[in-house]
Amino acid sequence: MAATTSKQNSPKQTGPAPAGTTQGAGQRGHKNEKVGEVVSTKMAKTIVVEVTRRVPHAMYKRIVNKRKKFYAHDEQQSAQVGDVVRIIECRPLSRLKRWELGTVIRRAVQVAVDHPALEADADTRVKKTVKKK
Repeated sequence: MAATTSKQNSPKQTGPAPAGTTQGAGQRGHKNEKVGEVVSTKMAKTIVVEVTRRVPHAMYKRIVNKRKKFYAHDEQQSAQVGDVVRIIECRPLSRLKRWELGTVIRRAVQVAVDHPALEADADTRVKKTVKKK
């Protein structure tokens, strides 16, 4: 009888694990993640991320690229077009937004154009040419 009462009195882990333990800590915060390229930042606090997968075709078994666009929330508006980012699944924020920006993995190369017509003090008036006979 003593053996059965000791089993009944043993503590069970029914609630969340204490702060010092590692049991269940990895499973609790696991969310779906995807890596893709930012294709649009025209909306306020929203980016459009295109995720590309390489999968074999069902019939022909040839590797094909499949692309899908996801709307992600970018609170600080830190991502720019061309960046490679990691997005993390979250609660629905709007009709299409179910993802949020995790980290920027690689920044896009920003190319500066040095054209004389783009300078602030450039004369943009049309210049007339005189025809010589």
